[in-house]
Amino acid sequence: MAKKEYVVNSVLKALDIMEVLDQETELGVSEIARRLDMEKSTVYRLINSLKLRGYVMQNTDNQKYSNGFRLFEMGNNVVKNMGLRKQAFPFLQELSRVTGEAVNLAVRDGKYVVYLDKMESSATIKVDLVVGKRMPMYCTGLGKILLAYLPPELVEELLKEEVFEQFTSNTHRDLASLMSELKDIRVQGYGWDKEEYVLGLVCIAAPVFGVGGEIVAALSAALPKFRYEPDPGKYEEAKDHVVEVAHKLTMALKGSGHQ
Repeated sequence: MAKKEYVVNSVLKALDIMEVLDQETELGVSEIARRLDMEKSTVYRLINSLKLRGYVMQNTDNQKYSNGFRLFEMGNNVVKNMGLRKQAFPFLQELSRVTGEAVNLAVRDGKYVVYLDKMESSATIKVDLVVGKRMPMYCTGLGKILLAYLPPELVEELLKEEVFEQFTSNTHRDLASLMSELKDIRVQGYGWDKEEYVLGLVCIAAPVFGVGGEIVAALSAALPKFRYEPDPGKYEEAKDHVVEVAHKLTMALKGSGHQ
C-alpha cells in the first residue's frame, strides 16, 4: 500500500469521479458531489480536467457527464498487450470448436474476476460479459476457480467483508458455503457455476497455471441448460474438454516461461 505522504488527494478524487460514473449512465456535477461528499466546486474543476483529456465527456443536451472513450482505448491496449491473452487465443479457439459454446478467459484482480478474452456462440442465452468486465468471484465458475487455488486465509481476507448479492436463488449466500465448495474444486480440478449468475446458464471452468505452479488464469465454457438437461452426459463431455484445453494452455505457458 502506498505511504500516506506519497498520495495525492486530488488524483484520488478524480478517480472516485470516474468510478462513480462507471456505475451510472450519466450524472451531473451536483449528483456526483452528493454521492462522493465533495464540494461542487471541487467536482467541477476535476471533471473539467478529465474532460479536457478525454477521460470524461459531457452530454450537451442535459449537461451531464459520463466516462469517455479514452478509458476504453487504454483498457483495450492493456488487454491487447498482455502476453497471456495472445498465448491463450488458439486454445480459446480450440475450446470453442470442440464445445460449440461461448468460451472465456479470465484472471483475478483483487476480489474480482476480470474477463480477458471470449468467443461467442450462437446460443440463445447470452451474458453481458464483455472483455474487461469485472465480476464478483463467488457467483462465477471462473471466479471460484481463481479463488480455489489461493491459500484459504487469503480468500478469507479478500472476501471477509463481501456482501453476497443474490443474482439467482443458487448464488452462494455467505463465505462459509463458498469455502466449502472451493475445497471440492481443489480436489476435483474444475468447478461449476450452476445458474448462480444467470438462470438457465451453467458454466464449467478449469485452472491455468504458470511456470511457478501458481494459478494465472481460468478457462470456461458457458452451457445453456436447455441443450444439456435432456442428456446430462453432455455436461461431463464439456467438462472434459474444458479441463483438457486448460491443461494444454498450462503446458504452453510453462514451456514459454510465463510467470
